[in-house]
Amino acid sequence: MSAYAIYRLPHEDHATLITQSVGEPMELHSLTELNGKQGFVVAPFEVKADQPVVLIQGKTETIALSNEQLTADDGKNRLPSDMSNYYKVDFANYHSQLEEDKFRKIVLARCADEQMPNGVKPIDLFYRACQLYPRLFIALVDTEKSGCWLTATPEILLDGHGADWRTIALAGTMKLEGDQLDGEGETLTWSTKNIQEQRIVATYITECLELFTGDFREEGPRTVRAANLVHLRSDFTFKLADNNKIGDLLQALHPTPAVCGLPKREAFKFIVKNEHTPRRYYSGFMGPVAQKDTHLYVSLRCMNIDGDVCHLYAGGGLLKDSVEEQEWLETEAKMETMKKLLYVQQ
Repeated sequence: MSAYAIYRLPHEDHATLITQSVGEPMELHSLTELNGKQGFVVAPFEVKADQPVVLIQGKTETIALSNEQLTADDGKNRLPSDMSNYYKVDFANYHSQLEEDKFRKIVLARCADEQMPNGVKPIDLFYRACQLYPRLFIALVDTEKSGCWLTATPEILLDGHGADWRTIALAGTMKLEGDQLDGEGETLTWSTKNIQEQRIVATYITECLELFTGDFREEGPRTVRAANLVHLRSDFTFKLADNNKIGDLLQALHPTPAVCGLPKREAFKFIVKNEHTPRRYYSGFMGPVAQKDTHLYVSLRCMNIDGDVCHLYAGGGLLKDSVEEQEWLETEAKMETMKKLLYVQQ
């Protein structure tokens, strides 16, 4: 196979494999070029010549998934990693911009490396993710241009069937611990910082949707669980008269303030110029796109698998009152979603 993608939608009992055995995936250099296209799309945070939007088009088959129960290491015996000097420098740089009111919010991401366990293949990690995270979108994609990426993400960017579409505003993060892991986070109290962060994203999505439709509704926010974390989520449902203009809507939505910041254009430029580790396809989006059914998710809780090294990515939204150590611990908690796949007890 020259390129493939395998994905499982939340709560489904099967996966879908798309293989491109003839030719290479289509390379697009603007999200608007997705108008009228079909296939499995892998989009980066920043679209550029050597980092294009990749569209896999080929044979599709359905694969049944095992309901085997796996036991994942809970991470209690693993020492948290020390805060890197790179993160300290980036945080100070980003936070100074917030204090000077250059941004209302900006997202700082980082990368950490883990070794691939002996004898484990990327597809093994995909199946582990499907079993451990039934409520998340799981996808493994490998193309020559993008490299190999695995994601287990809770964040819908754009989901549609016919004229009926939806997206979400997902922001704010807290980690479940102890007895809280038995529930859905319903007993937790959200801080003002988390509530403000989520509202920024919801307001932005409202403004984007108003450019394309007057027929939309927002519900929420509510607390939702994703692995050992909880987030604040608002759901937007809306109608689209023309499904051939999905690329235009994606161009407006991506990247949302959940992975970028506000003002969007200025925050995006600052991140690309100043973030220590290039994001590549982390905090982009991926999923199947078609006129009848589209399921696109933001590429969060993800890793780039490069031989026997796994590059894990995570980020967090910074506001003026953000605290460095708390933000670092949030990225540590988010990386646990991928780390657990590497430490499964079989």
